Amino acid sequence: MVLTKVQIVESIWNKTGFPKNKSLQIIESLLEIIKSMLGFGEDVLISNFGKFCVKHKDERRGRNPATGDATMLARRKIVTF
Repeated sequence: MVLTKVQIVESIWNKTGFPKNKSLQIIESLLEIIKSMLGFGEDVLISNFGKFCVKHKDERRGRNPATGDATMLARRKIVTF
């Protein structure tokens, strides 16, 4: 199931009675906090929900799906949940 930001805002609005614009501000603020912490390389643990972790992937050999050509994929960071 896909849960959109709009659906989350609607749910907060229904459960709390906050205005929709205030509910949207709450969600936007929460997501910005999570993104900034992950951007600094910090893991984010939300108790009773889950943990967002920053993982480092080493350089590896890959393939361009459009052309089939072999290529090297650079080191990068990914987020896992």
